[in-house]
Amino acid sequence: MSTPVISAREAEVLTHLGEHLSNAEIAARLFISVRTVESHVSSLLRKLEMPDRRALSRRAAELTGAEQARSAPALPAPLTAFVGRIRERGELVEAVTARRLVTAVGLGGVGKTRLALAVAAEVAGEFADGVWFVDLVPVTDPGRVGAAVAAAVGVGEQPGRGIDDAVVAALAGRQALLVLDNCEQVLDGVAPFLERLLVACPGIRVLATSRARLMVPFEWVFPVPPLSRVGGGESEAVALFMERAAAVGRAPTVAERDQVAALCERLDGMALAIELAAARWPTLGLDGLTAGLADQLRILAGGHRADGRHRSVRAVLDWSHDLLTPQDRVLLRRVSVFVLPFTAEAAAEMAAEVAGVATLEPAAVADGLGRLAEQSLLAVTPSADGTRYQALETIRQYGAERLAEAGELADVRARHVRWCLTGATALTGAGGAHWRARFDAVAEDLRAALAWAAGRPEQRADAYRLASSLAELTFTRNLLGEAQQRYEQAAGLAEDDAAGARALRHAAGVAGCRRLGDDMFRLHRAAGEAARRAGDSTGAGRELAAAATVAYRFSSAFSQIPPAEEVTALLAAARELICDDDPAAEAAVALAEAAVVADAFGAVQGDPDNTAPDTVACAERAVESAERAGDPVAQSAALDALSGAQSWAGDTFAAAAAARRRIDILASAPSAPAGTHELIDALAMAAATAVGAGELPAAHRWGGQLAGQPLLAEVGDHATSWLLVADAFAGHADDVLTGSVRFLDAWEQTGRQRSFSLGPAAASVAMIHGLRDDHEARATWLAIADQAGSKEDHRYGHGAVFDAMVLLHHGDADAALERVAPEPEQVWKWVCWVWLHWYVALRAEAAALAGHPDARDRIAAARAVVAGNPVATAQVDRAEALLDGDLPRLLAAAEAFAAAGSRYQSARTLLLAGPEHAAAGASALADLGLAPMSVRQPHHGRR
Repeated sequence: MSTPVISAREAEVLTHLGEHLSNAEIAARLFISVRTVESHVSSLLRKLEMPDRRALSRRAAELTGAEQARSAPALPAPLTAFVGRIRERGELVEAVTARRLVTAVGLGGVGKTRLALAVAAEVAGEFADGVWFVDLVPVTDPGRVGAAVAAAVGVGEQPGRGIDDAVVAALAGRQALLVLDNCEQVLDGVAPFLERLLVACPGIRVLATSRARLMVPFEWVFPVPPLSRVGGGESEAVALFMERAAAVGRAPTVAERDQVAALCERLDGMALAIELAAARWPTLGLDGLTAGLADQLRILAGGHRADGRHRSVRAVLDWSHDLLTPQDRVLLRRVSVFVLPFTAEAAAEMAAEVAGVATLEPAAVADGLGRLAEQSLLAVTPSADGTRYQALETIRQYGAERLAEAGELADVRARHVRWCLTGATALTGAGGAHWRARFDAVAEDLRAALAWAAGRPEQRADAYRLASSLAELTFTRNLLGEAQQRYEQAAGLAEDDAAGARALRHAAGVAGCRRLGDDMFRLHRAAGEAARRAGDSTGAGRELAAAATVAYRFSSAFSQIPPAEEVTALLAAARELICDDDPAAEAAVALAEAAVVADAFGAVQGDPDNTAPDTVACAERAVESAERAGDPVAQSAALDALSGAQSWAGDTFAAAAAARRRIDILASAPSAPAGTHELIDALAMAAATAVGAGELPAAHRWGGQLAGQPLLAEVGDHATSWLLVADAFAGHADDVLTGSVRFLDAWEQTGRQRSFSLGPAAASVAMIHGLRDDHEARATWLAIADQAGSKEDHRYGHGAVFDAMVLLHHGDADAALERVAPEPEQVWKWVCWVWLHWYVALRAEAAALAGHPDARDRIAAARAVVAGNPVATAQVDRAEALLDGDLPRLLAAAEAFAAAGSRYQSARTLLLAGPEHAAAGASALADLGLAPMSVRQPHHGRR
């Protein structure tokens, strides 16, 4: 029986039922209505099939922890009770449950966020996947709205797919409420993102808060008014003031309620204004609050500085500001430049002398921060490295206005840029367990500083440095989409074209890590043009050659492959630009010739008429040129060409050796994007070619290293592809089934991409299900293999190999023989890379078991091909032993399989060896989690 889906709010109610609380007590604990509690209790009784409340309370103890609910991450927990808003809350609950997109619109400080949180908590039980909360306050770039949602939902960046696409794909089948808070500063990013999301994700509803409507389809606007003052001393506004004043020391007496009501009326019922005033109640009292506030309202009302949307909040902030000492006023406006929580030390740097205003000493800064926090102008956030402070967004905006009025805005923001540069420099190249947290603690400040500096000519040099640092840091943080964006931004800010070319080259490397062939091609060409403008013709030629290489080497990563004549023209231009005495440029052109002219990589658009010897010779020249250049990344790329050429030539072992050399060479490469991309590709090719050579332990080792690469953490399909293949051939069924979960989740989240490695991975999972007699699962995974890889590869190459193994396992040698019927020469394109040895060995074994007249000829031909491959050689030996009825050779083959790491084939051999060994073979298969095997004895001696 399946576990019922219980929402996050129902889980909380259930926990309190286990404590034997009444509905009223639960409502008070959770800040929800008694009616809502009753609704949740009824739902729980139904879902858990309990007869009454007493039985439900007993069951609560049995459903704790992770098994209690499948829910989205919890909503932020307010530290104070939600007060009032009965009418608005009811209307908004009804709107959210009936409409796709609801925008709660109102003035800054009116209480939109608290209302949205209360409504989201109340309706959470209506959504099977719960509620996600996204705070957009730290987001200063409209293009990063999708990234903020991804962080809240738990979706990471994926090679070959933008972060917005990844979020849409991840939420396409979900039933959830997405709360987007503080949309106003990034409306240009929120609107297009939500329009895409709502069209593609029918089960998602959105509750947004903003100072302005989003102006997108499906939007239903809900104006959030100020707190009601109806009822005088019993109004919602007074209830909020009373509750907050009591929290900071002393609540007004009953006799003072009417005076408090008058004060709230003067504050226009603005929640932020009321809370700030209540915070000063214990020290100023009613008379002080009334006198001070009345004066400020009179000054601002209708004045030229008045902002109709923010009038009441501005009045309270102006009044609070004027109560500060001159030093605290300076401090408040200068720390307003920080986006994220900051330390007293950081505040001291901003508080240094500006425009003739004296420097604040560190001790005075720390004392002043404390005073500002006491007056609710700063929030205090404890952290592992000490106390941090943060200004609410409204106060940050207010501080920025005060900076401008004081003539300090440019100076303080420039100082903030320098502070960010210092912080970025300290993070660059650093490591340690807390590096990620240290970066996250300053990331939004780096982005905000860059956004300000990038638009000012006098800040161009610092903006370039900051963009370059942020590019490197985000790459280290595995934020590949942003890293590419920042490198491209740095190129646009560079003071000279040579620096711009370097930045574009790094951007191309990041695009490679993201499997974006089109972007790699574009960026290398752009780098070439920048180098040409800088007067570096050789550098320009090197970049154009790199672009030509990318078009062929990574052809399967393109959405639109460049025309062959365009790439050929690039190569010709590269030849004309380079100098004969530049080894690096010569190596780049030699590699491009191996890719474009000789098709060493077997590109999608490659020329099928190239001969294997010519291809190998061209690749060898590329390797020689790269060795002269002494660049490990260039050497690795050239060896990749050689490995591909050798696989075309049928030299499986040489291809594997070249692939392994790449990893050793890259150990000395700098940790730049191009080197990282090269290492990822090298690990994949080392694992693949080791599979082809029958070196299963080595394939498992390289595949495991690939799966553990941090940059592939969010693309488990590519990360685990060759590990799945290696483990499938070894017969490690449990490992394959476990890895297949990560593979499938990632493949679906990344948009079900096609790749030369994804098809074999899916087919290997299908094979394991076939060996387990799970035909339904096998059919599912065969369909995935058709979608994830090349249909021709599945039909003639890896698919034929995996299918034949399953058919032989079930004793259907005739069908297996038919599956691998074509001669290797007929299907050369699909078997020569990884699958050649497996293919010819299986043809020999199927022929022996089926009694094919050419069985001995096939065995002899296979033996010549697979010599040196421990698994394929043992398979050919087994085929001949079966044909000859040679039991000792069968048992020797079983031992050879075991020694080569192929436990499945070892167990299969024991079963084929006859009744005396069948029990041991069956036991070994069971240990591997595989189904019993059907045994068909061959027709001995037929020719």
